This record gives sequence, structure tokens and C-alpha cells, in this order.
Amino acid sequence: MNLTQVSVGVHKRKKKKRVGRGIGSGHGKTAGRGHKGQYSSAGANLPGALFEGGQTPHYRRIPKRGFSNAAFRRTIVAINVGDLDRLFAEGDTVDPQSLRQKGLANGVFDGIKILGEGEVTKKLKVRVHHISASAKAKIEAKGGTFEQIPPPKKPVRNKMKPRPPKAKK
Repeated sequence: MNLTQVSVGVHKRKKKKRVGRGIGSGHGKTAGRGHKGQYSSAGANLPGALFEGGQTPHYRRIPKRGFSNAAFRRTIVAINVGDLDRLFAEGDTVDPQSLRQKGLANGVFDGIKILGEGEVTKKLKVRVHHISASAKAKIEAKGGTFEQIPPPKKPVRNKMKPRPPKAKK
């Protein structure tokens, strides 16, 4: 095989087909969409991935059983006090930003909890969402402090607008 002929005929920069540019182009008038029908107009709502041609879709045919709390599940990152002692210096503040920088809390999560596995030899200021009793005791024994990050406020779900007061005659 001659290596100079391997890529002969291979065109990486192929121009896209320009449709709707007049009769002489060969792709004018209907621009390759045909005449009439569901797919001919530009604003047509084409069926999605789950559409089965009018047949009852699979997700509606199968029985639904049980209950899932997946929509309400919260992801909590668990970090041991031994890891804090290993990565943080004396007097450092431990918060979600510093834990991300040190690589202990990566990804998407709803909260951070400090657990009591390991020993603490330094005074640390801990500011996270949750802490176990043993971890709190170990941190405060070395003169450290714990501050809890408050949870987000619950949304107000009052859908009824108060009635306007009646005018007296």
C-alpha cells in the first residue's frame, strides 16, 4: 500500500447542502421537504423520541408500582475529622469552598456532614451543614468551633390571594 494514496478522495471540509436557493440549485421550492404533509412546514412539531405513531406508548402500557423518594432525595457528602486534620492547618476555616479546593467535596451535593472517624490535633473553625456528636466533641476538645450553615428557607406555598376588604357604604 502506498501511504500517499491513503487519504485520496477523503474530504474533511465538506460544504453543507444549501437548500431553498432557487430552481437552478436542484434544491429549491420545497427544499427537499416534499409536498404537504406533517414534515413540510418549518414550524411543525415533530414527534419526540417516545412517540410510537399513535399507538399507546410503552411508558403508559407498563404497570406502575411502588413509590420512589428519588425526587426528594438529598445528597450529603460525608467527611471524617481525620481528613480535616490531615489537610488543614492550625486555625483554618473549614467550609464548603475550602473543602472543594482541597478535593474533599467534589461534584453536586445538598450538604456536608463531618463524621468522627480519626483524631484531631489542631484548632479548626468548622462551618458546614451537619456534624456528628463525636466529631463535634473532638473539634471542641482541641479548642475549635462549629457553626451550622442554615438550610434554605422553605418556599411559601400560599396559592390563595387574600380577598380585598369590602367597602362599607
